[in-house]
Amino acid sequence: MKYLFQGFILGLAYVAPIGLQNLFVINTALTKKLKRALMTALVVIFFDVTLAFASFYGVGALMEKSKILQLAILLIGGLIVIYIGFGLIKDTLNENVSMKGNTDVDIPFSKVITSACVVTWFNPQAIIDGSMMLGAFRASLPIQETTKFILGVTGASATWFLSITILISLFHNLFNDKVLRVINGICGVVIIIYGVKLLYNFIQALL
Repeated sequence: MKYLFQGFILGLAYVAPIGLQNLFVINTALTKKLKRALMTALVVIFFDVTLAFASFYGVGALMEKSKILQLAILLIGGLIVIYIGFGLIKDTLNENVSMKGNTDVDIPFSKVITSACVVTWFNPQAIIDGSMMLGAFRASLPIQETTKFILGVTGASATWFLSITILISLFHNLFNDKVLRVINGICGVVIIIYGVKLLYNFIQALL
């Protein structure tokens, strides 16, 4: 139980800071119906949990050994993240699109899955940070307690994303369309900046 709790606390500390995944989940909860928001949260949780397991069991070592893989993730991830950011801003500027999602104009769920995968698995910083952090903790754990620890980490991911989705969805009516457009725009700008940073890191890695 001790190691399960330690994993849960570490998992919260890792997933709670605002990042691409949180921006994606928050934006969906603000602009879509609860059912779609929960489905999106579950998809994000799936990719976050698989990344946690992969990081815990050594994907960081693979990236360190493969310079080409690291460069590919930086380049492709940066471009796709920027594309997602511009998409958010485009919707924000289109006054004919309702930000509350009251009509059935939701994007195909396949695109939700793709976007969730991108903000998780094409996020080099998350891969590197997760691999270093979880890998270091794994090395410090008794071998028989590793399963409990990683289950605590993944449990924190599920708890966090479901909680913020439900909380924001329940109180999204407090936000009018104008406020939602501003929030959507800010999320888009932040995501674009993050994508530019990934491309900068790609260029630095080439030098």
